[in-house]
Amino acid sequence: MQKSGLKTPYFIIDESKLVANLEKAKYLKDISGVKLVLALKCFSTWGVFDLIKPYLDGTTSSGPYEVKLGHETFGGETHAYSVGYSEDDVREVADICDKMIFNSQSQLAAYRHIVEGKASIGLRLNPGVSYAGQDLANPARQFSRLGVQADQINPAVFDSLNGVMFHMNCENKSVTAFKGLLDSISLQFGKYLDELEWVSLGGGVFFTWPDYDIDTLGLALKEFAERHGVQLYLEPGEAIITKTTDLVVTVVDIVENGKKTAIVDSATEAHRLDTLIYNEPASVLEASESGSHDYVIGSCSCLAGDQFCEASFDEPLNIGQKLHLLDSAGYTMVKLNWFNGLKMPSIYCERSNGEVQMLNEFGYEDFKRSLSQWSVK
Repeated sequence: MQKSGLKTPYFIIDESKLVANLEKAKYLKDISGVKLVLALKCFSTWGVFDLIKPYLDGTTSSGPYEVKLGHETFGGETHAYSVGYSEDDVREVADICDKMIFNSQSQLAAYRHIVEGKASIGLRLNPGVSYAGQDLANPARQFSRLGVQADQINPAVFDSLNGVMFHMNCENKSVTAFKGLLDSISLQFGKYLDELEWVSLGGGVFFTWPDYDIDTLGLALKEFAERHGVQLYLEPGEAIITKTTDLVVTVVDIVENGKKTAIVDSATEAHRLDTLIYNEPASVLEASESGSHDYVIGSCSCLAGDQFCEASFDEPLNIGQKLHLLDSAGYTMVKLNWFNGLKMPSIYCERSNGEVQMLNEFGYEDFKRSLSQWSVK
């Protein structure tokens, strides 16, 4: 299959770029002894899991369907976590997960009897410190519901815990800042950690970012693990698939009202939701910092403020021209929806030999079935 013949909108994952990130992950594992489990909340496109599995140790989840998906399509270790389990949720995954991590002491007390003897049991702790660019994504924000605060811990719970999980980073590109968080955890929780088998430090550590000091990170992780005598885990998501995937769209119209807007056959609200939620404009491959032709890249949805970005180009854009919205994998394909009844992007993988493979495509029947399967008679 040739890329030139693909109909937009579509995502295309670049195998070579994905493997480059995975090689960095393997190096981090080798020098630190840390285990890495893929965060399915960020990226769940299981059609490329065969490329990822040789490098990582398993998956971690935020809900029961992700647990089942990781178990069925990835294998290795399957970590189950949810902010709020129902009893049905726990029973559904207790037999297929390796670790069950509860968000609160009350959930632990209510459901641990279902899990005992089947999976290693963990509890999420909230260190009260974090590294996050926006409060919306800050696990240690005021009144956070995520994990148990240090001053609320009942020490008796650690007598029957196997491990704990912290998650306090969001796109943390600073190894210095991360080391500071490790020191804070040791200071607050060290006496508890010393009695455990494993500690997960969650995700959000951007160790594949260009020029990130992986050696310093590896040393810090190794020292932390040895200090407390635990097996460490990280839960990378964005770090694994960053800069691997484009969302390819086509300009379908150009309108002008004070600014020129190139309307494309996609929408942030439906296909790249975090662009809208976090007000983080997309980057366009074809754009130029020195270009003299300025455009708003607007979506085809009815939401007035739905636009991907503003960008400049060396030449005027034309109707029918394709644009590549860069870095469109993390927290993107997992959030696709049918807003406005827009066509869902297909998903492809470009292999390192140049071959393009289809992973998924969607049609009207998928849209229709997502809304109802039967009508009232």
